[in-house]
Amino acid sequence: MRSLIPRISAKKTWEGSGGGLVFAIAAALIARETFAPYLKVWHALVLGVLAGVIGQFGDLFESLIKRDAEIKDTSDMIPGHGGVLDRFDSLLFSAPLIYYFVAFVVFD
Repeated sequence: MRSLIPRISAKKTWEGSGGGLVFAIAAALIARETFAPYLKVWHALVLGVLAGVIGQFGDLFESLIKRDAEIKDTSDMIPGHGGVLDRFDSLLFSAPLIYYFVAFVVFD
């Protein structure tokens, strides 16, 4: 496995990043079929790619904060998971992007 950015997070890999991107695209297409039928197929594909890529930035940003603070976990609320923030770090960047894409592209 090849490390994505070892200085920031040694355990994040290119393979994991690619898998996350594939699943983000699949999730967007499933969302289109189940509860967002107003999305065109290309909207779902773009949203999946954007969420997959930008979500990685959120995850890496949170890892960078932890590295800078010289801590391994942001809390011990969920042992072994890096803290509660690790469960939501990708959403910090991708949720606003998805909102603005839907607001200004899909419903424009």
